[in-house]
Amino acid sequence: MHENNQLHAHSALSRIRNYLGSHSLRYFAGAIAVILAVVTMLLPSAYTVEGPGPTQDVLGSSSGSDVISVSGTETHKDSGKLLLVTVNAAGVPGYPVTNAQALVAWLDPKQTVMPQEVVFPVGQTSEEYAEESSHEMDSSQSSATNAALSYLKGKGMDVSGVKVSMHVDDIGGPSAGMMYALGVIDKLTEADETGGKTIAGTGTIDAKGKVGAIGAFGSRCWALRDGATWFLAPESNCNEVVGHVPQGLRVVKVSTLDEAYQALVAIGQGHTDGLAGCTAS
Repeated sequence: MHENNQLHAHSALSRIRNYLGSHSLRYFAGAIAVILAVVTMLLPSAYTVEGPGPTQDVLGSSSGSDVISVSGTETHKDSGKLLLVTVNAAGVPGYPVTNAQALVAWLDPKQTVMPQEVVFPVGQTSEEYAEESSHEMDSSQSSATNAALSYLKGKGMDVSGVKVSMHVDDIGGPSAGMMYALGVIDKLTEADETGGKTIAGTGTIDAKGKVGAIGAFGSRCWALRDGATWFLAPESNCNEVVGHVPQGLRVVKVSTLDEAYQALVAIGQGHTDGLAGCTAS
């Protein structure tokens, strides 16, 4: 039995040798190219892929805790929602993607594909990336609190003794700053700013109330799926807004916290004719 197996194996190898020997290398070029292409597609990509992530109502709760908690003064309920929007990122340290996944994402208008060096430094570890994202989020929340309280103080409200804390799971980076600030203002004012509507937005903010640009804007506009019909966007992102807005979502450009708040109030009251949208420069 063992000898028969050896004979069969030897015969098979002979047939393979004869087949390969009877054809030139050019004959196999197509098959080799296909194999190389498949291998290349399965290799780790040098690109990051960012797509629409979950939204979070900053006036609501996360994991049983208020997203924005305020102490030291009276707070007020709002009948609508203020949604911060996020992206799911892959191809970043700790979350690799293949070339095939990057190619599929490139063909999807909901996703943004960028070289890795645009998103994070070359050689950055997953621990360093997570730490940087966490630091950016903490800094964003601090700036949002300072901007919101300064804004209210400028309107004549006594904010001495007011303390604000924020709680959102698994959201890093600075892009939620503007919505955090609007959430703080909303909670501390009696007005029902949203008018019962669901309003989404994104943008960084500094302590002086300046709204800044964010990355992967096209992937953030899909808050429409969570009920938003209005979207507050940084004016500095306007070039990316054009052509990336889903039907049914209206974008309002803002450059300061005051502009964002005034737009929020106008939307809530239904006085939207004067609101400025984005145009490509």
